[in-house]
This record gives sequence, C-alpha cells and structure tokens, in this order.
Amino acid sequence: MAQTVRFRLDDDACAEVTGLRARLRAAGIAAPGGSPSVTVAAAAAIPPPAREALEAELRLVGVPSIWLATLGTVAGRADELVLAAVVDAELLAVHAAAHDALAGRVRSPVAAYLPGTWLPHCVLATERPAEAFAALHPVRPVRARVLGVEVS
Repeated sequence: MAQTVRFRLDDDACAEVTGLRARLRAAGIAAPGGSPSVTVAAAAAIPPPAREALEAELRLVGVPSIWLATLGTVAGRADELVLAAVVDAELLAVHAAAHDALAGRVRSPVAAYLPGTWLPHCVLATERPAEAFAALHPVRPVRARVLGVEVS
C-alpha cells in the first residue's frame, strides 16, 4: 500500500465533510470513515530523508485555505464521489513545493498526485456516485484551513 502525504484540515471543515458522508450513509451509500483530508502526494515509500526535506520546504511556504466546492469524480476511480477544491495559483505553488522536496527521495511516486495531474479533493462516497451526487446536490462549499501535513 502506498504511503501518502496529506493536508490535515481544521475541525470545522472535518465536521462538515463528515456530515456529508453521514448523509450518504443514511441514504445507504458507502462512505469512507476516518478524518477527512486532502492527499498531496503518494508513493510506494516515503523515507525519513524525504519527510525531513518536505517538512523543511513547507516551513518556508504558507499553506492556503482550501475551498472544497465541486461535487465530481476523479479519473480512474469511477466508483467515488468527491468534493473537489477550487484550484488557484497559491495552492498549486504549495503542491509544487511539496513535490520539489520529495523529488528523487521517494520510491515509485503515484502519478495521480504529481503536478499537472493532481485534483485536490476529499472522498465522500465509495460507490454509486450518481446516486451520491443526487443525495447531496447542491452542496455548500467548505472552507478548510490546513492545520498541518501528515505522512502515513
């Protein structure tokens, strides 16, 4: 299983996303458990030197708030419904900085999270995305402050 680098979101944003997931479960649609987050990178292995470089790089940049506003799907994962972020230059710059720090330090990076292919999002449903969309639309945008970065 791949190791991931994730943005940890503030409690209010987590509560809102968790509430959306609960609405889906109440409608009989599977939704992930755990605390919502936004995956920034993934690789087969993210060793300690890569983690240290990432930490050092992210201390130098300000991680912006993320506006999760669009219900949709992600290429290659047709069974999921996600709440995708509004992507702006600031968010992309932080993402690029994270990948600059990881470049050459991780084993087998996952292409879906590389600059140019990344779609920041939180997964809401893990099945029946059309029904999940209908159950949640329209969705109110969630402003998520990033409290930290986790590697697991």
